[in-house]
Amino acid sequence: MRSATDGWTTCALGHRHWGLAGAAGLLVHRPGVDGVEVLLQLRVGWSHHGGTWGTPGGALHPAESAADGALREAGEELGLHPADLVLGAESVDDHGGWRYTTVLAAPAGPLDAADLVLSDESAGVGWFRVAALPDVLLHPGLAASLPVLLPLLG
Repeated sequence: MRSATDGWTTCALGHRHWGLAGAAGLLVHRPGVDGVEVLLQLRVGWSHHGGTWGTPGGALHPAESAADGALREAGEELGLHPADLVLGAESVDDHGGWRYTTVLAAPAGPLDAADLVLSDESAGVGWFRVAALPDVLLHPGLAASLPVLLPLLG
């Protein structure tokens, strides 16, 4: 089902983005044996930046908050439920006329990637050690935001 805010737009920096009212994604993180781990989604090949790993996310609906949009998208793409998560800080990447908000979240209990139900927008999902992210083909937006996001993971 399409929203009135689904569509492509160009920001003041000249970049093309999906989401006429901006977009949001959910960066789920947890402590791991070898340091902090993040839950990433492998974007299906036909999508924008397909074949890269990123946060579940997408275009915000009209008057939807970033947290609500990130939770909705994580539900649609990975089958996560709001009760599965404890929301944390938000980080905004403002491109001038278009914004992507990353909402941080921690699992409310055990969260096994193999138990998630993927939509047709997801080719895979997995936990990645933060220290290993330089070796992962990340979505360009996530890669560019890492210097701001990593300190928020605590």
